[in-house]
Amino acid sequence: INAEYMGEDAGVLTEDVIFATNTSALSVEELAKSAKYPQNIVGMHFFNPVSMMPLIEIITGPQTSKIAKDTVYKLATDMGKFPVAVKDGPGFLVNRVLGIYMSEAGRMLDEGGDPKKIDKLVIDFGMPMGPYRLLDEVGIDVAAHVGPTLREGLGERFVGNPKLEKMVADEHRGKKDGKGFYTYEKEKEKGIDNEYLKKVGVSTNSSFNYDDVVDRCVLSMANEAALILEENLVERPEDVDLGMIFGTGFAPFRGGLLSHVDQCGIQQVVDRLKQLSGKYGDRFKPAPLLLKKASKGEKFFGNRPVVQPKVKYF
Repeated sequence: INAEYMGEDAGVLTEDVIFATNTSALSVEELAKSAKYPQNIVGMHFFNPVSMMPLIEIITGPQTSKIAKDTVYKLATDMGKFPVAVKDGPGFLVNRVLGIYMSEAGRMLDEGGDPKKIDKLVIDFGMPMGPYRLLDEVGIDVAAHVGPTLREGLGERFVGNPKLEKMVADEHRGKKDGKGFYTYEKEKEKGIDNEYLKKVGVSTNSSFNYDDVVDRCVLSMANEAALILEENLVERPEDVDLGMIFGTGFAPFRGGLLSHVDQCGIQQVVDRLKQLSGKYGDRFKPAPLLLKKASKGEKFFGNRPVVQPKVKYF
């Protein structure tokens, strides 16, 4: 629809008009192919709820001009938002990292993990909510919509979950429906909906390993962030940490996702990823950038002091 709209407006949009789209999954590069002035096509990805979330991803395609990028960047700051520049790619920055996190949460459901217990462990780590509560907040239908884009772009690292598709079909799409993984009354959470979850095939397994939950969630995100840096989709590790804190609420007292990796020690993170890869599969194989930094004894933020965390998860 967006591509058709671009073609229809070819005679309306002049050469000095910038077209900014609030897309969470559509390719800016693909949209630009239908535009008369592809250099003026740019993405401004807001995060819900817009009134509360301070991040805007500024998405540029191969043909996006510096003027278009700088103009919408300035617009974002004038709106009181925190912009982060991201090159076009599946899920951009935040949704790509978050998609890997959600995918791992889906796998844990299939393994018999208790969603309430998993959410609690992630909250104890410092996140504002766990993955299943977050799915309710974002909208399970929204997550399902972005899923095919991530699957196509990321391959086996991302998998969808039929249970979520069933929940969408049953209009258990999360907070906006008053029911998802949790139930809600006047937008206030009332507790996990175990009765419904059993109907869609969620069952707990006493042998499920809860000791690995936090590392599976957090280190899978860190590994994906390292791949994003390696692909030059963002320029600096600061962009990753800014995006994850202001776009997802990632535990700010840990300094950000990659700051957390530095604090834990990159070699220790690599070793732990190798352990997880042996237990759960190749999706946990350490990213080449992590291996490179570990071999050289480097950090993402070389000038920052390392403050050893009081709580260790591996």
